[in-house]
Amino acid sequence: MKPSRRSLLKASAGLAAVAGAPAIARGQARRGEQNTVRAVMHGDIPTFDPIWTTANMAAYHGGMVYDTLFGIDGNFNPQPQMVGRHGVSDDKLTYTFELRDGLKWSDGTAVTAADCVASLRRWGARDGAGQIMLSKTADLSAKDDKTIVLRLKERWGLVYDALSKTSTPLCFMMPKKVAETDPFQKIDTTNGVVGSGPFVLNMAETKPGTQYVYDKNPHYVPRAEAASGIAGGKVVKLDRVIMVNMPEAQTAVSALQAGEIDFYETPPIELLPQLESDRNVRVSVLNSLGQVGYIRLNYLHAPFNNVKARQAVQWAVNQKDHMAATFPNPKYARACGSFFTCGTPMESDVNMEWFTKGPDLNKARQLLKESGYDGKPIVLMQATNIEYMRNSAEILAKELRGAGFNVNLVPMDWSNVVQRRSVKSAPDQGGWNIFITSGGGTATAHPINLAAHAATGDKGWFGWPENALHEQLREKWAQAESLAERQAIARQIQDNAWGYVHHLYYGQWIQPAAHRANIRNLLPVPEIIPWWNVEKA
Repeated sequence: MKPSRRSLLKASAGLAAVAGAPAIARGQARRGEQNTVRAVMHGDIPTFDPIWTTANMAAYHGGMVYDTLFGIDGNFNPQPQMVGRHGVSDDKLTYTFELRDGLKWSDGTAVTAADCVASLRRWGARDGAGQIMLSKTADLSAKDDKTIVLRLKERWGLVYDALSKTSTPLCFMMPKKVAETDPFQKIDTTNGVVGSGPFVLNMAETKPGTQYVYDKNPHYVPRAEAASGIAGGKVVKLDRVIMVNMPEAQTAVSALQAGEIDFYETPPIELLPQLESDRNVRVSVLNSLGQVGYIRLNYLHAPFNNVKARQAVQWAVNQKDHMAATFPNPKYARACGSFFTCGTPMESDVNMEWFTKGPDLNKARQLLKESGYDGKPIVLMQATNIEYMRNSAEILAKELRGAGFNVNLVPMDWSNVVQRRSVKSAPDQGGWNIFITSGGGTATAHPINLAAHAATGDKGWFGWPENALHEQLREKWAQAESLAERQAIARQIQDNAWGYVHHLYYGQWIQPAAHRANIRNLLPVPEIIPWWNVEKA
């Protein structure tokens, strides 16, 4: 099957339609919305629980309604956020965090240290860095209503990094009764969402699958510092942000140029020149390291519980084909064989013969034969409402068939992929073999902060790879004290990971966003889109 790409010249109406208001927006009264932003993001919000999943859209929601104890600034340095005074003991084993004054939940009640302890424990059960931190924790408790004490069994120098990261799941704070929900069950949002972040979710006007309405939180007290990254003063200058679902890209482009929406996260690369020539539109890169595309294989079931089958996929994938399907302008995309993001300090070139000499379908067929593959259908989940996932799934299906796999391409929207990828049952009993996703370049560059880098088996991230040496090396990396030492360990991690095929990549890209010219002061932050600090002129 030829990879499907959006036809930009649909029945002569295509580009001409850009000049007119889309049908979805016609006739809508916009009175009283002068300080409202309507934004089209890359997908739907699959759940209001940003701890239960690593889906970025859940993190976008989380960043609106929840806050974090610490946050990275624009230079990727951890800074206090909900925390005021903080410190660490001379032996580096005891961390003390005192909540700053004025913190309230959106229902008006005070945020307490007990809320934060429960939130830390729930986050730590799901997050890769959090799991490591809690495994080294002797005690985590609330000393009083405002003071959190973390006492470690041994030194671990990444505490502040883990608590402030933007890679999913972020360490969001929730009320104690919510945070005590089983980490592997979604929180109950039937009666609304209570957070301490800069916005509140307006459940009355939110229509899941269609639009999500966020209003300024009247109880939020921002920090005094200037906003930077997800740190500093989260001063809300808008009355409302509405995340609108528009799965069809042409409709979203038309709506943006007609002024019916204010922001479009993933405009088609082919249309960027047109948008750049529109004096009412601005195009900008908000995440300089972009995204890395992941192919996740399920280690729990045949055939990918066999390393030879995983290596067969490794030799079959042509990253250039994947990137060209969605990002035809090469300045926005590249092939990358490094286990850690290309263009970052941990990038390496070890054990990349499959990348430098591949793809090689003959070698892939030989490896598949050696694996003992019996021809049973491979369930490849395809997210049809996110273009790069849809395209890459189709290309991967063709590549795998060329290598000898019997592929069953199963189309569904991204929300259903998120639900099904957590199923550990056999593929023919509601489970899966492969799904396509992506991770931020900043997160992919970090051996600890990214959940997908864990190799802890069924305790880890979806796909559940398990490798003891990988975990030993990640621990060694975390304990290293110099950049040179960490780079040397990163090379060892890559050498080992590409040997057992931890997962695969299908490319690395930068996706510019587009917004109306009167939208100002958007903060460039990896992994999430922050709406504090933003003004609508």
